[in-house]
Amino acid sequence: MVLQSAQSSLGTPQFRKLADNQIERLHQASLVILERTGVRLFEPQAVELLKKKGGQVEDGNRVRIPSALIEWALSVAPKRAELCDRHGKPVLFLEGQRVFYGTGSDCPNVIDLHTGEHRPGRLQDIIEATIVCDALPNIDFLMSFCIPHDLAAETYDRHQMRAMLSNSIKPILFVTLEFAGCVDAVRMAEAVAGGAEALRRNPLCACYINVSSALRHNQDALQKLLFMAEKGLPTTYTPVVLRGASGPVTAAGAIALANAGELAGLAIAQIKREGSPVILTGGVNDMLDMRTTIDCYSDPTNRAMLVELAHRYGLPIFGLTGCSDSKLPDQQAAAEAAFAILLETLAGAQLAHDVGYLDSGMTNSLEQVVICDELIAYTKHFMKGLEVSEETLALDEIDRIGPDGDFLGSPHTRKHFREDWYPKLFERRKYEAWQHDGAKSMRQRAQEKALSLLESHRPEPLPAGVQREIDQLVEQAGSGNASA
Repeated sequence: MVLQSAQSSLGTPQFRKLADNQIERLHQASLVILERTGVRLFEPQAVELLKKKGGQVEDGNRVRIPSALIEWALSVAPKRAELCDRHGKPVLFLEGQRVFYGTGSDCPNVIDLHTGEHRPGRLQDIIEATIVCDALPNIDFLMSFCIPHDLAAETYDRHQMRAMLSNSIKPILFVTLEFAGCVDAVRMAEAVAGGAEALRRNPLCACYINVSSALRHNQDALQKLLFMAEKGLPTTYTPVVLRGASGPVTAAGAIALANAGELAGLAIAQIKREGSPVILTGGVNDMLDMRTTIDCYSDPTNRAMLVELAHRYGLPIFGLTGCSDSKLPDQQAAAEAAFAILLETLAGAQLAHDVGYLDSGMTNSLEQVVICDELIAYTKHFMKGLEVSEETLALDEIDRIGPDGDFLGSPHTRKHFREDWYPKLFERRKYEAWQHDGAKSMRQRAQEKALSLLESHRPEPLPAGVQREIDQLVEQAGSGNASA
């Protein structure tokens, strides 16, 4: 770990795992994959766009992409992105080492906040999660939390988007099942922002596009990518390689392969509309546990390296943090989430999602989100630079008090003690005080805090006319009149 000088002249910690030459080899390997092996694209428009720019097409939709085209796309893509709150105020600045934290989307299951039951997700869980996350100070953006199994599978994504827009002013990273859902989500956001141009200037949302494979790009993913590019709205484009299954078991090969899939999407977006904001990860590679065949979210090999590759490009970065493979918000969950939050923050994973995930991405927990909010606060304080000045060195104060006094009643102490970090959830009292207050575990305290926020926090409502417009879009989708 090295100290980098920030603009404030304070040193801030930054982690590097890969050497520059390793990062360059990963980049070059991705170019070789795209030029020699190529990708299959199941959307004709994407094939034609690449063909016109020198891509070599064979077998209908297998495209080999020249390295020069990728380098061009990297040169014209925006080097930063901003996401705004509901009022159009920029609040997330995706650049450099800045890191912002958000929840995850579409877990099949939840741990019921009220009963502790492990069960399939419902729409009410999304509403409650959105309200609590709107109140949590260290959750910067929202995702849809869980799959609402109490709604029709074809249209539940519209209900997810409405729940987030209606119950929080924070930026949203939305996910949709199909292309039509993406169109409707953008239309809802345009209604909130005040029109298409207002949303483009001050985007309150971005689309999270999951790609079926690094070398096989499904039609829905490509249609969403082209649509978001045409709109000039930010999006991720994320093929996940499961090491040993959908890609090489070695991390280097998996990263190069996943990154190649991302770079193919970047090129397509830039050809469609030069300057389209695309958020890269550097190539998501997940460990496949060969004992259980489970996709491990918290394996140490998953951490940091892909973010470093994305930093090589100087483009906005999509990260993953605050998640665990544990089944409950227990000691394992806290430990894995803490490691992930710290390592991804040190690496500079700008738009870091999946805070609160448990059970390898299969279960979400508001209790765990609340615990992670505290872990993020701890990490943010650690990341602050140390001011070394006449005031903070306090040499005159040390000399005044000398070897026989103490600093407890010092004016200097009274002036500065609030600069330390004081937890809101972690327990620091004496044992007797903790025991007298019920001897509550971290999980119990997290549950109480979440329930208290749910009871007391009142999200700012949407204007009535905007709410009606969003409701109509959801109703149209449910009646079969969804956007095409």
